[in-house]
Amino acid sequence: MTGMTSTARPLLNRRLAEFGTTIFAEMSALALKTGSINLGQGFPDTDGPEEIREAAVRALRDGRGNQYPPGPGVPELRTAIAAHQQRRYGLSYDPDTEVLVTAGATEAIAAALLALVEPGDEVIAFEPYYDSYAACIAMAGGTRVPVTLRPSEGRFRLDLDELRAAVTDRTRLLLINTPHNPTGTVLTREELAAIAELAVERDLLVITDEVYEHLVFDEAEHIPLVTFPGMRERTVSIGSAGKTFSFTGWKVGWVTAAAPLVTAVRSAKQFLTYVASGPFQYAVAEALALPDSYFDAFRADMLAKRDVLATGLAEAGFEVFRPAGTYFITTDIRPLGAELSKNGDGFAFCRALPELAGVVAIPNAVFYDHREEGAPFVRFAFCKRTEVLADATERLRKAFAH
Repeated sequence: MTGMTSTARPLLNRRLAEFGTTIFAEMSALALKTGSINLGQGFPDTDGPEEIREAAVRALRDGRGNQYPPGPGVPELRTAIAAHQQRRYGLSYDPDTEVLVTAGATEAIAAALLALVEPGDEVIAFEPYYDSYAACIAMAGGTRVPVTLRPSEGRFRLDLDELRAAVTDRTRLLLINTPHNPTGTVLTREELAAIAELAVERDLLVITDEVYEHLVFDEAEHIPLVTFPGMRERTVSIGSAGKTFSFTGWKVGWVTAAAPLVTAVRSAKQFLTYVASGPFQYAVAEALALPDSYFDAFRADMLAKRDVLATGLAEAGFEVFRPAGTYFITTDIRPLGAELSKNGDGFAFCRALPELAGVVAIPNAVFYDHREEGAPFVRFAFCKRTEVLADATERLRKAFAH
């Protein structure tokens, strides 16, 4: 007899039982099957700067990074990350002891949570949250405690009283994401100051996911939480090259934190990928040293794309929450009417959207523990070529505009 031995216990670790195939895989497959424009997954459809791509080619040819790079990351990149933090935010980090290069921000999040959370610890995260947060908290044996961002006056807002009430004696860590995916909210100075005060008062660790730090629009400002009093020794800040330089496949992320925190995170990280992205690390070191004009032009380009998609979605009949950051727009589908919005069911709407309009989006409910809170919200990505966004909005107008 051949085949797999049957056991009474499920094959998948029970901590991961709730996490099946991601909605991104399902929707991307649906886009391919139907020939739809994929505004679901957040990756650009063009590469980043040519000189940075050439820097990677040069590193490959010169034999830099083709073998295992140093565990903490190549010195050139760690130095560039520290210089970036100093130049942009006035933050001083030692490249040798307070910077760690990771396989994208995703590994940084996983390593930080695996390092800092023990079974039974509670981790507070804002919902809707990036889907890997829940899985990583589960793998660490922690308990996630969602605090819901709710729409008010055109943006999703944090209820600080609700956040304070969520902290218990078992709370180990706050997991903060600003600029926030998927809602596009950028936490204000006042909100960040209140979070910092709470963390100090209750002696909490904080992980801040800041991968969209260079994508803030209008009057919004990205202020690292670590700049507030009492946060330097308790905050693990996470950044990434993928979103800023449009090379998401390179998987180069990083952690900056006080030396004891970096040491802890590295202890977990070394048993995940060990090291990754060797030649790309040298290229990202050059990318971080690009002049401010690059970052300004990048932000201006994304702002223009945001406005193309936001205007088109509004004209098609969606309620649009114009984001202050990231490259995602959250919409409320209920104004489309009960029939077209599938009674405000984002899952049903997104599964029907490719056939109806030839466009793919993501239901925000996948980012919630309280699914009913996210049911009517749908996320669209605008990190695509302008002509693609124009085509998508025209399709949506044809399908929904009355």
